[in-house]
Amino acid sequence: MPVAAPASPARARRADRLAAMRRGLPAGMRTTPRLALRPFHRRDAEALVESVCSSLPELSRWLPWPHPRYGRSDALRFIRDSQTAWEEGRAHDFALRSHTDGVTHLGNISVWPTSRREQAGEVGYWVRSDHTGQGIATEAAARVLQVAFEEIGLHRVVLRVAVGNRASERVAEKLGFVREGLLRKEVLVAGTWLDHSLWSLLDEEFRRQRAGYAERGWLVGRA
Repeated sequence: MPVAAPASPARARRADRLAAMRRGLPAGMRTTPRLALRPFHRRDAEALVESVCSSLPELSRWLPWPHPRYGRSDALRFIRDSQTAWEEGRAHDFALRSHTDGVTHLGNISVWPTSRREQAGEVGYWVRSDHTGQGIATEAAARVLQVAFEEIGLHRVVLRVAVGNRASERVAEKLGFVREGLLRKEVLVAGTWLDHSLWSLLDEEFRRQRAGYAERGWLVGRA
């Protein structure tokens, strides 16, 4: 009588990841030593507008959506779409706040699945201009990578960085992403096609580096 071969650890991990992806992501707050990451609410509209408008020169250099007349209607549309995407499991957008100031909108960070079959996803973020250089993006991204790999169950996460955006490249480097190549003229920003570098991190790489994330103060608790 044939005997089934025992499941390999890799196959078991893949089954666990697929089960996690099917369950969906609870819409609760996640924290780091300095930050609170939470889903968006309608009450965030004014703070979001203020943050975008105060950072417009920098944001509009790298991203296609900021514009000089960005206002409450834009923010509410984003929040509505964000809530729907979360409910449907298409994307998970987090508003960034500090533990000491729960009012100021520090920026956005998002993770979204790109392929359920391949258990792949992507992260993206921005931080308001007057709070850059403080490690906020790195700390928030470390926490969202934990969400991506441990809660959503992804196997591979990519990050696309506009060529010339050295601050964002440093975030990828500090978190241990591997630079894979160049996406030529990928995004149209203010009439100019921008090249993007493509970075990736695998689940096994995250597991190896997770203790280091905690030691650097990016994650709460022990690895």
